[in-house]
Amino acid sequence: MNPNIALTILIAYFAMLIVVSWYTARGADTNTFFTANRQTPWYLVAFAMIGTSLSGVTFISVPGAVGGKAFSYFQVILGNIVGYYVIATVLMPLYYRMNLISIYGYLEKRFGFWSYKTGAGFFLLARTIGSAIRLYIAAGVLQIAIFNSFGIPFEVSVAITILLIWLYTFKGGVKTIIVTDTLQTTFLVTAVVLTIILISRELGLGFGEMVSTISQSDYSQIFFWDANDPKNFFKQFISGVFIAIVMTGLDQDLMQKNLTCKNIGEAQKNMLWFTVTFSIVVFLFLSLGALLYIYANSKGIQTPVKTDDLYPMLALDHFGMVVGITFLLGITAATYASSDSALTALTTSFCIDFMNVEGRPETERARIKHWVHIGFSVLFFVVIVIFNRLNSQDVVTAVFDLAGYTYGPLLGLYAFGMFTKRPVRDGWVPLICLASPFLTLYVNNHSAEWFNGYKFGFERLVLNGVITFMGLWAVSRKKTVNEPVAA
Repeated sequence: MNPNIALTILIAYFAMLIVVSWYTARGADTNTFFTANRQTPWYLVAFAMIGTSLSGVTFISVPGAVGGKAFSYFQVILGNIVGYYVIATVLMPLYYRMNLISIYGYLEKRFGFWSYKTGAGFFLLARTIGSAIRLYIAAGVLQIAIFNSFGIPFEVSVAITILLIWLYTFKGGVKTIIVTDTLQTTFLVTAVVLTIILISRELGLGFGEMVSTISQSDYSQIFFWDANDPKNFFKQFISGVFIAIVMTGLDQDLMQKNLTCKNIGEAQKNMLWFTVTFSIVVFLFLSLGALLYIYANSKGIQTPVKTDDLYPMLALDHFGMVVGITFLLGITAATYASSDSALTALTTSFCIDFMNVEGRPETERARIKHWVHIGFSVLFFVVIVIFNRLNSQDVVTAVFDLAGYTYGPLLGLYAFGMFTKRPVRDGWVPLICLASPFLTLYVNNHSAEWFNGYKFGFERLVLNGVITFMGLWAVSRKKTVNEPVAA
């Protein structure tokens, strides 16, 4: 694609986001930034969450991974559905009952100061790394499509990308994000649908023929039963349950949007429709992946070694102008819908959980929020540049590998808090949560040797949570008869 056209698309896209930001941020204060004044309609939140949850990882890596893993990723999505039900019926009522801004405030009431700071700290670590990886994807695509042609280095293009995100989020925060993410979700879904239609036309397939071609191909296999296969159904399904719980229900980013609804009833309605729509959209991405490989094979096009490069390569070099433009809009929308939301959530969590801004005057709250927002923008830049130099695996696996180690302690903390009544020795909690990922890594590295060839996949997240739970039990004590235990 002509880089001048691509640059024009990018400029127009961000101009739209900045106009939306200006409109939604009028009269905004820090309460607007953190909670949108709890006045957001549920259907807007549900649609906005799709873009946040999917990100550039889904847009590029999920279709690319179909070549080696078929539709096995949908086993994870089936598990996600169960996880989202747990979120809607267990976690969200708790958050609304406690009237939380940061969901990690629960840990302080249940366990104490150090547990609270540990939980919030693990979120900051997990979301910073995960969101930086997602943003790295879009930065790489934009580098190929636009910035290389103008001789702009990767580091400079990343800095420009993050600056643009900061510009349209710094004032309105989550209120702006919900509106911009709704628009970006629209672009994302439109992009994948149009791409599927255009590829089908290139292959001369009607709708029924397209469905038949995909279903009869080797790429369409969903279920895998070999116990030693990383794609095994039970591994993927159980991992999907817990991935949804921790990466949505225990994640300030996604829950911050839910907490902007007027009440728990509307928030639960949002989760229901989000779950249905999210599952359908992911299936569309898998179908797109099958079509990409079928097209490449039929045209004799050699697929790239790095599967993340397949969709960008075909969209920008083989499918023509319409698909190229659609692809750029889709990847940009997918990534910024995830990254802008994460930047706002990280700012919120740090301000509430570590800077204790809730009791301060508005002018001081605004000043702290401003500098924290800048700080996380800079941190995003640093992490992306480092990851660009170190990464050697497909990005979906990288994200979930990291999630297994960083979200596991959060899973253990919340599970222990909600399913036991035992008080813990709060001062021991940071040590337990820091040790748990290392113990998980040790077990993971020796699992084939110890468990008859069994290798952990995404389910290392569950192992991490169990180790944390056991550590908390070891430093807990039985509740006395008259001793209160917080929610």
